[in-house]
Amino acid sequence: MPEPQLQWQVSPPPHLPQWFIDAVKRHSPTSDGRYAAQLLWQRGIQDPEQLAGFLDPKLYKPASPFAFGQEMHWAVERLQQARDRREKVAVWGDFDADGITSTAVLWEGLGQFLPQRPTSPSAIPNSGLSTQHSALTYYIPNRLTESHGLNNRGIDALASQGVTLIVTCDTGSTNLSEIDYAESLGMGVIITDHHTLPPERPPVVAIINPRYFAEDHQLFHLSGVAVAYKLVEALYSAMPDVPKQPLENLLDLVAIGLIADLVQLSGDCRYLAQLGIGRLQKNLESLPISQRRPGVTRLLELCQRSGDRPTDISFGIGPRINAVSRIQGDASFCVELLTSRDEQRCHELAWDTELANARRKSLQKDVMQQVQQKLAQLDLSTTSVIVLCDEQWQPGVLGLVAGQIAQEYGRPTILLSTADNFTADAFDSERPMTDAGEILARGSARSVNQIDLYQLVKSQEHLLHRFGGHPFAAGLSLPAENIPLFTEAINQQLRQQGVITGKPTMTADLVVPVAELSKELFRELKLLEPCGMGNPVPKLLIENCWFSNVWNRNTQDVKGRKVQYIKTEFEIWDDSSPEAFAGIWWGHYQDELPKGRCDAIVELDYNNYKKRTEVRLLAVQPRLGANGFNRSTQQEWILDWREEEDLLSVQASNYIILKECPSSWDELQVWFRRATQSERPLAIAYSPPEPPSPRDVWEQLIGIAKYLSRTGESATLAQLSEKLDLSDRSLHLGLQALSHLGFQVKHQDWAIQVSWQASGGTADVTHDTILTFLAAIKEEQFRRRYFSQVPLSTIQSMAAQTLLNQ
Repeated sequence: MPEPQLQWQVSPPPHLPQWFIDAVKRHSPTSDGRYAAQLLWQRGIQDPEQLAGFLDPKLYKPASPFAFGQEMHWAVERLQQARDRREKVAVWGDFDADGITSTAVLWEGLGQFLPQRPTSPSAIPNSGLSTQHSALTYYIPNRLTESHGLNNRGIDALASQGVTLIVTCDTGSTNLSEIDYAESLGMGVIITDHHTLPPERPPVVAIINPRYFAEDHQLFHLSGVAVAYKLVEALYSAMPDVPKQPLENLLDLVAIGLIADLVQLSGDCRYLAQLGIGRLQKNLESLPISQRRPGVTRLLELCQRSGDRPTDISFGIGPRINAVSRIQGDASFCVELLTSRDEQRCHELAWDTELANARRKSLQKDVMQQVQQKLAQLDLSTTSVIVLCDEQWQPGVLGLVAGQIAQEYGRPTILLSTADNFTADAFDSERPMTDAGEILARGSARSVNQIDLYQLVKSQEHLLHRFGGHPFAAGLSLPAENIPLFTEAINQQLRQQGVITGKPTMTADLVVPVAELSKELFRELKLLEPCGMGNPVPKLLIENCWFSNVWNRNTQDVKGRKVQYIKTEFEIWDDSSPEAFAGIWWGHYQDELPKGRCDAIVELDYNNYKKRTEVRLLAVQPRLGANGFNRSTQQEWILDWREEEDLLSVQASNYIILKECPSSWDELQVWFRRATQSERPLAIAYSPPEPPSPRDVWEQLIGIAKYLSRTGESATLAQLSEKLDLSDRSLHLGLQALSHLGFQVKHQDWAIQVSWQASGGTADVTHDTILTFLAAIKEEQFRRRYFSQVPLSTIQSMAAQTLLNQ
């Protein structure tokens, strides 16, 4: 099986009117705004009113909740009736982040109107049924033993609790038989959902689903949580004297669900997400403690994010909420995590989500490797839709892996499992089987290149047990014996549509040199946030670049245990700047980066932990037509400028200039490789070192330790090394000496925190560790003096040997 060749495209820069550039510039005071203006124009934001509402939610005009028409009026009337009659109401949610936040919004929102507010939440073990409120409850299906949507056994459980009205969220539109069953038990059903509609209106009290709108309507793309919010908004409008808290208190939950789900962030979706992110940030900064969500705060702390960006949700909160059901099945406690004001309880629940997410990462990587092994046995030249099944795969991570495969191979991907933790009849502990005794396969599907996956799967509905979803993602189950026929039929269906697959494409929005990668550019591009479907994160093409200081490692979970999930860190260079820019490549090893000149597509991001902007590498390929570097002329490409200060200002961009005196041959070898990869001569241009005495360095380190202990701030190891001009080894010895002196040095990834604890080592041991540190400094300074005087011929000889060994 050949590796898929990624097809690159670059959006041509448009001709922009000056008034548009000026308008965008007013929102980008630290830069000229031209990149943001180009992106906005390319994405169809081209008139003054549209631009104003896109950039500033205060200028946007949201739709009324009663734009849903009579359906919304029917829903409000039935809820008012339930309130007046003191009926018991159940919220039926879903187990993903959109469904969990939808449930939380209705839990808090409807709770304003129904009597007897909730107290301490609890749940029946092994089910998603909440029991803490005499007038309101919620039910979350178990991902591993149930499926999306209503099911009869869950409806029975609600009926036994005296429920007479079910309000669904993020689910239910196509559950026709389950709706009939609920009605037969005397329970009315209000559907709030955003998934594909049934052919005819179901027999429910009301169905509030934006799919009834035209595709260009500002409400069409609402996710489940946004639809739930609109229902609560309608209640606030109809019964203004009842609510006990402001409606905007729900907006942070809305933003979490919106951004975590696969919906287009345009119209009211974007508006609600903008307001919700603002609310999320207030949760950390300015809200009274009584109004804060300690669970949300703790989740942000665990993922080391500040809550002011949509990526804090998409890469932080969202995956953690989703991980619970993927790993444990039952995610009902996540509603409590988001809504409880009990700080200690929320910390416990947030910790559970963190551990589940760490397990999810490791499991996802394992399944990904197994899927790729199966792909190696396929003939992709005759495969339009990838369909694979395994009896060991964890169903909870199949959607994530299917999305990765679809993007990598440019084909819709369906991954199935016959693992024995799923049943055709919910709560049945037997092996998954249909009524006819057939073994069921269950899984997830993901689309690519705008292929309507829902309709594609629906075309083979007669082979399925059940399915649901939307054009970009779907869940399904089918008898295992039907998989070969299903695979053949769905491939034939796509080929008949004339769709060409197998050429994954990536479009770069902008061509940007390394010199313009900066915090200012990050702030400018941030004008487009929140990004998502229909408004993706800007992709930047960096041409004719190269990489240095490349290294990879396994990530760790919160207990410091290794997670089998690789990330590679690097510095990226090009000829536009004498400085490199930091970056990261998730899920890849350092050896996967090509040597020499490359083209790379990246996203500009902000690392909240390291407090810096950096690029996130998406794709890289060797520079086409690169001439390579002539390694045989090492006498010419290493130059001695140690006594030539006037040369430093002459065509500096044409050289790699080494200005800091190294302390080892290993350091010099890094510079040799950097020069060959950038195809530029290396100029040795450092001055003879004038280091402080080792005792002065020690006293400076003590001063830094006292400052960090007093202020509670942290410092990265790189910052300390640069400040003290020490190697990693010498710095490590210095930190050891601090520990024996009475400081507690706590390592957190690349950073340290220092506190004074007074109880150090014995006097003799402390004295010995300090002497060891001072000796290491002295040795390091001696080596630097040597390298400041080493003859050029010796350096050239070592460089030649280094290149021969590459």
